[in-house]
Amino acid sequence: MPTKRLTLLLRGINVGGRNKIPMSDLCALCAELGCSPVQSYIQSGNLVFSTSAKPTDIEGQLERAIERRFQLMIPVIVRAGAEWPAYVAGNPFPDASSAEPNLVMLGLAKSSPKPEAVSALRSRSANGERIALVADALWIHFAGGVGGSKISPALLDRLVGSMGLG
Repeated sequence: MPTKRLTLLLRGINVGGRNKIPMSDLCALCAELGCSPVQSYIQSGNLVFSTSAKPTDIEGQLERAIERRFQLMIPVIVRAGAEWPAYVAGNPFPDASSAEPNLVMLGLAKSSPKPEAVSALRSRSANGERIALVADALWIHFAGGVGGSKISPALLDRLVGSMGLG
């Protein structure tokens, strides 16, 4: 199988002193699984690497390896580098992304969100929040700011599945 560039997303690590995983250790763990070169983005848990493994295979391998090494059950979401241009092109809120990029979120889950998730999230939205599903990506524009939103990570997990936030 040919080598391809992949992006790994981990949610909820190194936030508020919880779920600490040093990026150097996470990069080393990925390298042990045959990924290289591995690059991290700050302390976010987002990595870019090359491998010949299928994205779904590497997700499972990394989840098990993280649990063994760090005693943490962290969902791993992996997408092929070639998919990211389509995510950018599919952004339903390009004006908001240009004007206030910190208020537009791209959410990815291990599998496509349930069709009813968007309507359920919209029914809970407030402060001008806009929600759209484009292919397997859930987009949210937090027009009134993220802090006062009723769309919490727990709500996303319940209605959509475990999200990796982009």
